Amino acid sequence: MAKDTFFHKKATLNAGGKLIDLSTPKVMGIINLTPDSFYADSRQPTVADALQQAEKMLDDGAAFLDLGAYSSRPGADDISVQEETDRLLPVVEAIAANFPNAVLSIDTFRSSVAEAGISAGAHIINDVSGGQLDVDMFATVARLQVPYILMHMKGNPKTMQQLATYDDVFNEVLDYFTERYNILKQLGVNDVIIDPGFGFAKKPEHGYTLLNRLDEFNRLGLPVLVGVSRKKMIYSLLGGTAADALNGTTVLNTIALTKGANILRVHDVREAVEAVKIWEAVSK
Repeated sequence: MAKDTFFHKKATLNAGGKLIDLSTPKVMGIINLTPDSFYADSRQPTVADALQQAEKMLDDGAAFLDLGAYSSRPGADDISVQEETDRLLPVVEAIAANFPNAVLSIDTFRSSVAEAGISAGAHIINDVSGGQLDVDMFATVARLQVPYILMHMKGNPKTMQQLATYDDVFNEVLDYFTERYNILKQLGVNDVIIDPGFGFAKKPEHGYTLLNRLDEFNRLGLPVLVGVSRKKMIYSLLGGTAADALNGTTVLNTIALTKGANILRVHDVREAVEAVKIWEAVSK
């Protein structure tokens, strides 16, 4: 079990009045409401499809469901706020009505979409841009007093792969988190989770460096989310496509657990929950 004797790491999360214990790693299931997400099998084009997926993920042991209506795959085209909201809100409302105990996260970098999602019944804001693509995001999070997932990215989904250059990827990402978190603290945001942003302005070798040093992020005292599910860093090494990358995903998730990951964000919930159970048994 990855432990740090020098830094106290926050181990609870208040999501909609529910106190979630992150000392035991949790799994976040991905529900994509876009027609062009990089992993085709994750796309849920209708409210009924998303509800069915939500039920399966919750039955499989997901502690969170992450709903995204703006594709953040490399090179993705921009869509309007209206289109993103139109895709997102009916699903948030339907899941909140059908599964009132589900903890829902909104995957967006737009403060207006985030606020609408929270109003519709969601609990967490997951921002791939770390507040860099919407100057109002941090203030919105502070006003709403909801947990915030602070991810590292350069540029935007359309440009990020051209910006995947670093002198020292770990320390540059660490400095970014330190700077952004200090702003959030000053605004009074209580619950912040950090996400190194695997695949976002990162080459595969950057991802492996960050994963190898993941436990060093503990110095920030914040829960860590890892999202490597079926990403290019896996299939560029092993061959195949995202569809072939489940086994590699499980291996990386297991390594992430040994390095102190608190949340695994995945397409395949059952396999990730099983990895957590086995890791816990070994770590006792």
